[in-house]
Amino acid sequence: MKSKTDLFLELAKPDEKGFSRWVGVDEFVGDYKDLQLGNGGSWCRASSNLAKTYILEFDKTRTSGNSIDAIRLQGFNPLKTFNQNIRKDIKDFYKSQKCVMLGVCGKSENTTIEIDHKDGRKDSMRVSELAMQEFEDFQPLCKAANDIKRQICKTCKETNTRWSAKNIKGNPYDFYAGDERYIAQSEGGLGCVGCYQYDPVAKKVRGKSQKKQRTLSVQNFMEMYELHRLKA
Repeated sequence: MKSKTDLFLELAKPDEKGFSRWVGVDEFVGDYKDLQLGNGGSWCRASSNLAKTYILEFDKTRTSGNSIDAIRLQGFNPLKTFNQNIRKDIKDFYKSQKCVMLGVCGKSENTTIEIDHKDGRKDSMRVSELAMQEFEDFQPLCKAANDIKRQICKTCKETNTRWSAKNIKGNPYDFYAGDERYIAQSEGGLGCVGCYQYDPVAKKVRGKSQKKQRTLSVQNFMEMYELHRLKA
């Protein structure tokens, strides 16, 4: 059963920046009848989960009186903290898949599958909102690979220098898009997109001679692991 927050987001269809159209209360019918405001509309109050995530704006000018006639979202609440929870259907989809870096899915501590937020900065409020998460926002990594990626992303955040895939012996490219400079998407950059750690199985297109790259082999993974162990 969908929550009232999920129902409203389904109607409002906010964009990636958290802005939506005006949603009239006359639309709260049929599948959306649970959104009818009734006694104050607890699902859209200042203390609601919706208001903690988005900036809400109300229109009370369409009819006489002081009742709410329409609601829209005016961006993400800047006080919102990132919610790391992952929607159940996404977890169910990935939990039995093999690690995209090592090709394993085991039962030992280092080979168990963890569902990884591909964007290591975890600063997208869209991804923070369960209803707006997409399967492409995540990937299956074994614990060993995810632990190393976490350290790589931490270094990138401290230096704004993205990790070069040429750290893997024999790898012909640094980045499949962009360069070593981390520039947030909100500032016109690629953010994490183009980094091997973000998506090791994406098509890497760098000119006519660039071949599709395969997932990281165990041997190359150990080289990457050793490199970061020595730098630690």
